[in-house]
Amino acid sequence: MDRHGIVLFDGTCAFCERAVIFIATRDPQAYFRFGASQSPEAAELLAPYGLSRETTRSIILIEDGQVYLRSTASLRIAARLSAPWSWARVLLGIPTPIRDAAYKVVAAIRHRIAGKSNACEIPPPEIRKRLIS
Repeated sequence: MDRHGIVLFDGTCAFCERAVIFIATRDPQAYFRFGASQSPEAAELLAPYGLSRETTRSIILIEDGQVYLRSTASLRIAARLSAPWSWARVLLGIPTPIRDAAYKVVAAIRHRIAGKSNACEIPPPEIRKRLIS
């Protein structure tokens, strides 16, 4: 069976778009597939979990029939990347409320860090083939 994790990201956030490129280039097994959380495909993927883009407002990882949000999603993604990024998995041992507080600080300023994006930049072919549709 073709098994992949799905990363849903804010398609209007330049920081998030760069994060997808960062993940894809450090994912040697090409495990992750990507999609903008505002897309109809994302809505279909989230519906069985009773979630929508509006209720999550976070990076979203769908993996093994589970949905992960915020810091848990970020760290589970990092755990599958090449070293040294995979070492971040040890941070999963920190209580979620503490991790999510740090995540929310970065999320609150992400548009100031990287700006907004009105349209997704066309990704290189090796990433384009990993987009959900």
